[in-house]
Amino acid sequence: MRSAPENTELEFARNVCRALDENAAKLPAPALDKLAAARRIALARKKPETVAAPAFVPLFAPAGAVRAGYGPDSGERRVSPLRRALRVWPILALVVGVAAVAYWENAERAAELADIDAAMLNDDLPLNAYLDHGFNAYLSRSR
Repeated sequence: MRSAPENTELEFARNVCRALDENAAKLPAPALDKLAAARRIALARKKPETVAAPAFVPLFAPAGAVRAGYGPDSGERRVSPLRRALRVWPILALVVGVAAVAYWENAERAAELADIDAAMLNDDLPLNAYLDHGFNAYLSRSR
C-alpha cells in the first residue's frame, strides 16, 4: 500500500507524461531532432543500474543429510568431534543456566519459609494464630 504523497506524485507524473505525449506531435521536426539527440546523450551518460546480488540462505539439515553437491563420492569433509562439541555448548550453557536459576529460586524460597518459621517460634502467639490460613500472608506483609 502506498502513502498519500506517493500517490499524488505518481498521479502528477502520469499527467505530465500524458500531456507530453499529446503535444509531441505538434512539435516541429528540428525540435524533435534536438530532443532525440539529447535523449541519446542522456542515455549514454546514464549510470549503470546496480544489480542485486542473490541472497544466500543458510541450509539447516539433519546431521546425516547429504547436501547437493556433497556426497560420499565428492570428498565431503567429515565433521570433527571438536566441531560437534562446539555446536552443543550453547544448549548445554542454556540448560546449566536454567538449572542454576531454579536452584537459586528454590534456595530463596526455603530461606523465606525458614524466616517465617523462626518468627512464629520466637513470638508469643495464641494457638488460634497458628491455625489461621492467612497467617503466613500476615507475617510476610508485616516485614
